[in-house]
Amino acid sequence: MNSRLAISWFGLRKFQIFAAILLVTFGILAGSGFIQAASADTGTVLITGSNRGIGLEFARQYAERGWRVIATCRNPETATELQALARQYPRLAVEQLDVTDHPGIDALAEKYRDTPIDILLNNAGISGRHLAQTSSSRIDSEVFNRVMAVNNIGPLKMAEAFLEQVAASQHKKIMTVSSSVGSISKPFGGGYIYGPSKAAVDIVMHSLAMDRAVTRRGIIVGLLSPGVVDTDFMKGVPMPKISPQTSVTGMITIIDDFTADTAGTLIRYSGEVVGW
Repeated sequence: MNSRLAISWFGLRKFQIFAAILLVTFGILAGSGFIQAASADTGTVLITGSNRGIGLEFARQYAERGWRVIATCRNPETATELQALARQYPRLAVEQLDVTDHPGIDALAEKYRDTPIDILLNNAGISGRHLAQTSSSRIDSEVFNRVMAVNNIGPLKMAEAFLEQVAASQHKKIMTVSSSVGSISKPFGGGYIYGPSKAAVDIVMHSLAMDRAVTRRGIIVGLLSPGVVDTDFMKGVPMPKISPQTSVTGMITIIDDFTADTAGTLIRYSGEVVGW
């Protein structure tokens, strides 16, 4: 064997040995789950109303996926389950926020001015059920205004305040938890406060989704219907309920799948589009 062939053969053997080592290492890492974790589709999500129910479950599931979670609520000092999650997941931060406090929203947006927000998740909401809503003559206008401020104006203000952070992110999504109760096709009466507040946020977010100032920056705006979920929010409602885990797992899948083609639509946790 001449010297040139010997060098070529030796180089080939070195390459084969190196490739074998890589394959073995890859197999070990894949088996341990390291590669899956390292390549997971992660980002930063900001969630309002994270102290209980659907919001808490959103925080839990996104934290489990390895996302950075900014979990907000009105009273962090009493949010024991959320604080426990923060101790379990170092990438979960708890922030005080009332979505009717617009200067507070602006202050939080300034704090995270340089943080890309992949998903702005408007979850905070109230029903106003503590007042009788059996007929329009018994509506308390102050409570009506409060519900509208939380369920409709709050999400719009959040979108306004965090628009730059969302635009700077990879996923660029603004998602709002709404309800099929806001649809004019709902097959039952009542809900004279909660229903209109959700109908209002539906049209507001649909308008935002169609706004050229938003679409030209690649931002996708969507609406989510969680179903009838077994939480304190739905306590006393005589309907079959699903678990928060089932609802949120479905909604996260919907969020993942939202594109510019589905922007502005209201989609149920189970995948069906909800008619207006």
